[in-house]
Amino acid sequence: MEDRREELRRRIAALGFDDVRFVAAGPLAGEGLRSWLDAGMHGEMEWMQRTAEKRLDPAQVLAGARTVIMLGVNYWAGRLAAGPATWARYALNEDYHDTMKPALVQAGLALEEIYGAAGGDYRWYVDTGPVLERSWAARAGLGFVGKNAMLISRRHGNWLFLASILTRVAIAPDEPIRKKTSDATVGLLCGKCTRCLDACPTGAFPQPGVVDARRCISYQTIENKGIIPREFRSAIGQRIYGCDVCLEVCPWNRFAQQGRQLLLTSRRDIVQLSLAEILALTPARFAEIFRRTAIKRLKLGGLLRNACIVAGNSGDTALLPQLAELAGHGLPMVRAHAVWAARKLGGGAQLAAARETETDPAVLEEYAAVGVG
Repeated sequence: MEDRREELRRRIAALGFDDVRFVAAGPLAGEGLRSWLDAGMHGEMEWMQRTAEKRLDPAQVLAGARTVIMLGVNYWAGRLAAGPATWARYALNEDYHDTMKPALVQAGLALEEIYGAAGGDYRWYVDTGPVLERSWAARAGLGFVGKNAMLISRRHGNWLFLASILTRVAIAPDEPIRKKTSDATVGLLCGKCTRCLDACPTGAFPQPGVVDARRCISYQTIENKGIIPREFRSAIGQRIYGCDVCLEVCPWNRFAQQGRQLLLTSRRDIVQLSLAEILALTPARFAEIFRRTAIKRLKLGGLLRNACIVAGNSGDTALLPQLAELAGHGLPMVRAHAVWAARKLGGGAQLAAARETETDPAVLEEYAAVGVG
């Protein structure tokens, strides 16, 4: 049995996964998830509420599940050159959901070959299924859940994509980092360090290991499909898509080595896009630049909204003509943030023409808030 397990581990690792761990499937306690949902800290991510019970019990996802195979892909690729806007590091690749899928298909075939599993005896997911990947990864010893609520690996730091394979095949489990821990344990190897909690620009951690998504820059710039609350806009700074602050400051990253990147395709060219280029994007140009990236799911309107905030925080008054033009954009969401940004750069006079024709209540509220009446 041990030989088969290690053969499967080697076969899957050879496909490009930087960590392969096994854990016995079974119900998770779930108090943390339920209290988080009850407090509304999931914001508008309603699918978390709908799939909560499935996330806590793999047997509700795959009847008879006996093992969860947890896989990690290290996406640390060294230091990034500074650009006009800051993008979450994970997004500077082609969409990992897509690039990891072929390897997961091959991993499933290896499971069939080595253990005699049938095609219906397993299901794999890349960060999109009803699976609590971080909890299972911690149980499998792939890492531990840090005070920033992220999985932290002693080998890879904070920089891991997670994928999972649920299977009816019984595979001997790996040990967690420490045996006597519960699903609720956070900060196992954090000691007294609170750098991640202290560094969060919007105070999104009500307690260690708990993120209030409603205050999180990643949630606001990616998951929020509407208007970003004014109280967070200045704190967003130059972060145009996501936020890595609570990951970047973690001391465990000093042990992280550059990943093999076998399942990733770099798109670091995105970093060099100027704010003027982004504010001028057309639907065709947006599709051309961001196709096959995770950023494409934000859609053009969402990116223009975020770019307006970054422009307002940039201090660059040369962007005022573009912001004034976007104050007449077809989407109220874009117009509202263009108004805020233009006013922050001192460009209230440039908004007069757009103000005359505005009828949307949310945008009119922005005009009122910035003193343009």
